[in-house]
Amino acid sequence: MYTTDILLSSIEAVKKFVTLANRYDFPINLRTDKYTIDAKSIMGVFSLDLSKPVTVELEGPQAERFIKELVEFQPQNA
Repeated sequence: MYTTDILLSSIEAVKKFVTLANRYDFPINLRTDKYTIDAKSIMGVFSLDLSKPVTVELEGPQAERFIKELVEFQPQNA
């Protein structure tokens, strides 16, 4: 399983991330201290506290390709 932190600091970032996640067939989850949600659900993503980074968890055949596309969502100080 691969995990990394991302920051979804705007509505546009959330929409772009969810659109990206929906391009892949394998499960992608977002996790915070209290919750784990389906990253392909825009309503689920908006239910999280997005004022701080969230953790992406995934495992799949195209995981490496998806991981490369996450660069734009990486926190600047990471």
